[in-house]
Amino acid sequence: MTLPSRIRRRTALIASTAAAVAFMAGPVAAQGQWPNKPVRIVVPFAAGGTTDILARAVAPELSKAFGQQFIVDNRAGAGGNVGADIVAKAANDGYTLLMGTVGTHGINRALYAKLPYDPIKDFVPITLVAAVPNVMEMNADKAKEMGIRNVADFIKYAKSHPGKLNMASSGSGTSIHLAGELFKSMTGSYMTHIPYKGSAPALLDMVAGNADVMFD
Repeated sequence: MTLPSRIRRRTALIASTAAAVAFMAGPVAAQGQWPNKPVRIVVPFAAGGTTDILARAVAPELSKAFGQQFIVDNRAGAGGNVGADIVAKAANDGYTLLMGTVGTHGINRALYAKLPYDPIKDFVPITLVAAVPNVMEMNADKAKEMGIRNVADFIKYAKSHPGKLNMASSGSGTSIHLAGELFKSMTGSYMTHIPYKGSAPALLDMVAGNADVMFD
């Protein structure tokens, strides 16, 4: 089975948007020179994931540019809501920033009945850091064992073996999870979802052979 090019294009757009990262912060106080003390960058996900890696790549450069320490602080939980809420309730002085994603400022509004913060009113966007597409990846040994060489082979196998394949994700409701669910819906295939506490442990478990596929 070959996915129509139109669907592939939409998937790329959705994946890129799903991984887009932006700095968010409260308005910086006009008085005084900013920053005159260390700045905290809250990453609302576990260490080792894409958002965390981006934050740790950007932080040293910001430290050089502004002459102050930019410290990465991982505050994972509830699909990013825990970290986002910490920043929303922090002092409105620009010293607590958030590595926000489409999850914290888009997806979660639809998934959760009530968020502890307002994605629009409680934040001010600073800049787009990166747009990263989700990539479908599979354990190499399992792919060889199942005779899967490409996406078409995967879809064919998943349809003919319903319930046998499992899909790792960084947690329920995350963009990685939803990318997998979108793939299932588009292809009519079925995989059992296994949520992890972050993309790093999910990826490690997939490499170890405990999970079959992941949309990271």
